[in-house]
Amino acid sequence: MSRGSGESGSSVPSAPLISVQDLSNPPGPSSPLQQPDDLISSSPLTDQVTVTADETSPSSTSSFEMIDMEAVPPLCEPVQPHWFYCRRADTKDSWMPFSREDSQKLEQAYLLSGQGEEEVVVPTEGERYDVRLRERRRYAVYWEQAPTEVRRCTWFYKGDKDSRFLPYPEDFSKRLEDAYMIAVTLDEWKRKLDFPTGEMVILHNPKLIMQYQPITQQDEWVSSPSEQTRPRTVKRGLENISVEIPDGEPEKVDHLVFMVHGIGPACDLRFRSIIQCVNDFRSASLSLLNTHFRKAQEEQAIGRVEFLPVNWHSALHGDATGVDEDIQRITLPSISRLRHFTNDTLLDLFFYNSPTYCQTIVDTVASEINCLYLLFLQRHPQFAGTVSVAGHSLGSLILFDLMTNQRTGPGESNGLRGKADTDGPPHDYRSLEEALKRMGLEELIAVFKAEQLDLESLALCSESDLKDLGIPLGPRKKILNFMSRRWILQDLKARSPLLASGQQSSTEGEQASSPAPLEHPFLRPVSTTSAVDYEYFDVGIGQVSISYPQLAFHPQTFFAFGSPIGMFLTVRGLKRIDPSYSFPTCKSFFNIYHPFDPVAYRIEPMIVPDMEIEPMLIPHHKGRKRMHLELKESLTRMSTDLKNNVLGSLRTAWQSFSRLPIAALPPVGEGESNASGLSVQEMEGPKVEEVETTSAAERQTEEQNIKIGMLNGGRRIDYVLQEKPIESFNEYLFAIQSHLCYWESEDTALLVLKEIYEKLGVVLEQPQS
Repeated sequence: MSRGSGESGSSVPSAPLISVQDLSNPPGPSSPLQQPDDLISSSPLTDQVTVTADETSPSSTSSFEMIDMEAVPPLCEPVQPHWFYCRRADTKDSWMPFSREDSQKLEQAYLLSGQGEEEVVVPTEGERYDVRLRERRRYAVYWEQAPTEVRRCTWFYKGDKDSRFLPYPEDFSKRLEDAYMIAVTLDEWKRKLDFPTGEMVILHNPKLIMQYQPITQQDEWVSSPSEQTRPRTVKRGLENISVEIPDGEPEKVDHLVFMVHGIGPACDLRFRSIIQCVNDFRSASLSLLNTHFRKAQEEQAIGRVEFLPVNWHSALHGDATGVDEDIQRITLPSISRLRHFTNDTLLDLFFYNSPTYCQTIVDTVASEINCLYLLFLQRHPQFAGTVSVAGHSLGSLILFDLMTNQRTGPGESNGLRGKADTDGPPHDYRSLEEALKRMGLEELIAVFKAEQLDLESLALCSESDLKDLGIPLGPRKKILNFMSRRWILQDLKARSPLLASGQQSSTEGEQASSPAPLEHPFLRPVSTTSAVDYEYFDVGIGQVSISYPQLAFHPQTFFAFGSPIGMFLTVRGLKRIDPSYSFPTCKSFFNIYHPFDPVAYRIEPMIVPDMEIEPMLIPHHKGRKRMHLELKESLTRMSTDLKNNVLGSLRTAWQSFSRLPIAALPPVGEGESNASGLSVQEMEGPKVEEVETTSAAERQTEEQNIKIGMLNGGRRIDYVLQEKPIESFNEYLFAIQSHLCYWESEDTALLVLKEIYEKLGVVLEQPQS
């Protein structure tokens, strides 16, 4: 199954019919015939062109390579192919090799399929991509992406401006291989292959093969290929080029994580999509598994963690909503680039606070997660692991609201509304018949059906419209009142709007720890603005009144990266989160942030407002605190100790200087007073304060054992990354970068892996120094 469309091509033309000339024995009237044409594969292309050139010495161009012929391996061995795929980045194509495991699977399927006409599909890269062999295309499975070209590669070239070797098309490689085998078999070199496009390849020796590009205009006096154009270096086989083959991924998936992006289509400073950023996070996790879980891997006790991106931005800004077109009509023409960035990125924050588009965003996120989950199970029928969710920036707030409004059963309260589905607010009714039955006006169903009215069109009807339909005054008022409150929570009628179960707020001057004296233990007292008839909002807290969809699974853990959840909850009117509150279906929650992230806010102070504790410091993935942080901590401790010692010395000197001479008195016991009424302690003055310093590790252990509510099962919630040394020089300079650093953060990935595998009984190993 594929969710992609489009295609990508190659700049190297396929090989046409070629001619072969032996430059070491130029053809003449008495020269023997060249190799038979049936030894060279032909192409349906025509317009054969033959370029005649004199014998060329390898030293005639700086691009030639001097070869030790004694080190040449056996020549007649068939070339071993490796499969590559094309990847487009910034309008430029680059060829990437498949892992050895994937390449072997493709080669095996290629050999078994032969010349069959049926399409063969081979899953690759952890089954995130399907390769269609006959079509030679690679399709993404879980997200929308243009298909890319795939090649079975045996011959490669590199020009002066190329940084790496690129593969030839398969038919081009086939003809090069045929000519090469002829030269090897007959031990005849300095052979020239001419192409109708003007390209020419010369086989000087087994290890020195060059390709010459055509030129548009050529002077008559030019007589050698080296004087025409700069040549390309040609290599046969993967073992003769420098290329890094990626490691294959374990087939077994232990855990699945869905990752939701924040505002805008780009997720980092390089303007990459959520797909590319999640690919980086997955690569970092695979690398950490090899270094920090090596023993478990060697024992085959673990496989890997799969990370899948969840994209909601394209659905919001697509043609279905039409919001981009509507916004564009009212956008000013000045500073167009900045306004386009604002419309495409920053407005997502406002869209989430709109009842119409908030519903679209939440529905898209939940629907995409459920679809990806079912598709993953379909492709991994043996999967028996659990699932977690992760959100970045606004994506974490979306997931927080979703997690708050999940239900464990059909009779469970519906989170924000606090009511069961059977007794929901008016906006829960999806048809006109249900709404009229709710109002006790079943007799009007036939009247409205005759006028072809539904629930949406009824909302547009005024009182005069209903009067024209012959609706009596009583039913008219009942219908108008029902429609005016359609988007208001039913709890508003009792003047006690509900928050999420376990989240409470207090009026001004009231203690945050005392629950509101209402029917529900976690209700927010009625705001002074509740008399205003806001049409779409949950009055007093600013939370949009929408219907939250349900996920197809119960998440194990919720990871929030650079999250503004704490700020949004505070702005909505929450003073605190009840310590006993936890998500209905998710028992673990981690709030992970960079110390310089301007969008991130803490959660723990909302649960324990009377306790001042530092966030948990995330360990460096190499097993220790960053050196500059240790140095800063040591200098701070040294400064404190020095300050205390200096103050103590000054205090002692001052006491000695200011002490008056007194007559000799008998010794005074501890707690006793002399004749003047002064005790020994008072006479000697206060002792030098002894500052008890505890190490950072001890403080961290003590703070880790503090119980912070049940939102994370009693464990700590706020986790802060360690800034890099260069980031410490200027916090403001790296503020934006700090908000986008999580995708490539190995420390973040290691914390996620540690939490996942701890629940599987697998202990994190210390990295080898």
